[in-house]
Amino acid sequence: MSDGKQVDVATLGGGCFWCLEAVFERVEGVLTVSSGYAGGKRPNPTYEQVCSGATGHAEVVQVRFDPSVIGYRDILEIFFAIHDPTTLDRQGADVGTQYRSTVFYETEEQRDAAHGMIGQLDEEGIWDAPIVTEVEPLEAFWPAEDYHRDYFRRNLTQPYCQVVVAPKVAKFRQRFAHRLRADG
Repeated sequence: MSDGKQVDVATLGGGCFWCLEAVFERVEGVLTVSSGYAGGKRPNPTYEQVCSGATGHAEVVQVRFDPSVIGYRDILEIFFAIHDPTTLDRQGADVGTQYRSTVFYETEEQRDAAHGMIGQLDEEGIWDAPIVTEVEPLEAFWPAEDYHRDYFRRNLTQPYCQVVVAPKVAKFRQRFAHRLRADG
């Protein structure tokens, strides 16, 4: 960044990227959220290709954040609270490997933090089933098409946004009010 601010990056998949983007863009300390694809072998995939399930990619968000305001473990805490990490290749009605719960790490510290968070949450017994979130190295992030950016904000009256995305945003606001941006 031009102002000399340190920026860290978290790349996370927890179902539809519209849900994750809508939450993380409201988090204090988050600078940008980009929807995209990761974890597959096909370079520069399209949304239609990823939705087919044939690319191996997951829908993800790449969260750029200021670590002096919010830490990586805090980002993970929000991530695990806003999706179901116990369902394999599924979030609600969205089914397929492209909707898998996954943390893509860029450093060993991120890998260790993700495994530590999963162990802690499993130990706490928050869910009735074990966490199936994958933790894998980030090989490439492919940005999604422009029409996915700010999807929730631009489509508030769309049924999917009302039924699926809005409740996740409300859950975040209730549970993490202390992490809410002033404009969030």
